[in-house]
Amino acid sequence: MTDQLTGSAGFKYLDGEYHCENIPLTDLVEEHGSPLYVYSKNHMLNQLHKYQQVFSQQDSLVCFAVKSNSNLAVLQLLAEAGAGFDIVSGGELERVLKVGADPGKIVYSGVGKTAAEQRRALEAGIYQFNVESIPEIEQLQRLAAELQTEARVAIRVNPAVDAKTHAKITTGKKENKFGIPFPEVESVANSIARSKNLKFTGLHFHIGSQITDQQPFERLARKARDLIRSLREHRIEVETLNLGGGLGVCYDDEETISPERWWEIISPYLADLDLKFIVEPGRFITANAGALITRVIYVKKSVTHNFIVVDAGMNTLIRPAMYDAFHEIVPVIPRNNDPVNADVVGPVCETGDYFGKGRELPEPRPDDPLAVMSAGAYGSCMASNYNSFRRPAEVLVDDRTAYLIRERDTYEDIWCKEKMIDN
Repeated sequence: MTDQLTGSAGFKYLDGEYHCENIPLTDLVEEHGSPLYVYSKNHMLNQLHKYQQVFSQQDSLVCFAVKSNSNLAVLQLLAEAGAGFDIVSGGELERVLKVGADPGKIVYSGVGKTAAEQRRALEAGIYQFNVESIPEIEQLQRLAAELQTEARVAIRVNPAVDAKTHAKITTGKKENKFGIPFPEVESVANSIARSKNLKFTGLHFHIGSQITDQQPFERLARKARDLIRSLREHRIEVETLNLGGGLGVCYDDEETISPERWWEIISPYLADLDLKFIVEPGRFITANAGALITRVIYVKKSVTHNFIVVDAGMNTLIRPAMYDAFHEIVPVIPRNNDPVNADVVGPVCETGDYFGKGRELPEPRPDDPLAVMSAGAYGSCMASNYNSFRRPAEVLVDDRTAYLIRERDTYEDIWCKEKMIDN
């Protein structure tokens, strides 16, 4: 059994038992129950630092993509470490303001910003809106005029670049809903520049998530360079270039790209353009910083199939059901039992409720804890109360100290907003 899995230094076997940093996972499950999300504080900080180091000599803003993990303690941790934030909703804005984030380090993306959300962001004084359509720009102009303020605006460009990733997480192709088509950018930038209450600041590109091929980044850098030069030739100043996020992480055996290597790929095209660079890593910071700990309920055997039934399900971690995503599954305390080939499935009443199919594991016993790895991004934040299961607790580990950063739902929490009818 390896000492380190899925690229995370935050989780390892020590003395025959799986740990997060220096705390046995069995201790955490005994105290907080299961299912349970566990995060390594120091893995997150190390991943953030890699981006900060890349841009240490550049005018830059490293904005954590809140959608990947929106727990208040995680946001607080990253804000205190100097991160800005990439938000996509009014709720995410309120979250980052709640933890004391500097509004001057917030960029607001998303195709469906409502007037109320834009107004709140203007009142908060965020750094920049990444606008994605002409109607959005017109609405923002009207609101900024009403508030007698100026909105900083970058155009999110749809560059028609295939990120070569899963179809549901690619964002830069012509058929995707995101951004303004490449050929229309110059005329839209001109329109923004003429506005009294909008300031055109630059361009925003984001072509997808979990990208492990360097070619899309290189194509994107060339397109961004050519577009910036063209805009400047037409006397449209470009101050900022937001390069989005998207760096893939290791879930299985992927060859990934480090921030340092990513910058080596794109900097020959961009470094001499006198720009402020903005990046929006999310998954890269949190994915391998987290694990979902779940207990075995039964081992169900049949002639053709074996199932390890656990107490977490697609309501707890939806990525395998939604994206066919791979997550490594490991025993917290490995047994010397003969291996069993089984599907690891949850209790939700859906065939798609599984964490892994055809996995080879030492045959567990009821109550044995398993760790579903690489669950720190798009895990708890996408969880639900489907089938009226309770959302899990979350714990943040710092060396030998564990902090409960989200309590497990009570049943009353599930229906506390609902009203019965008095007859």
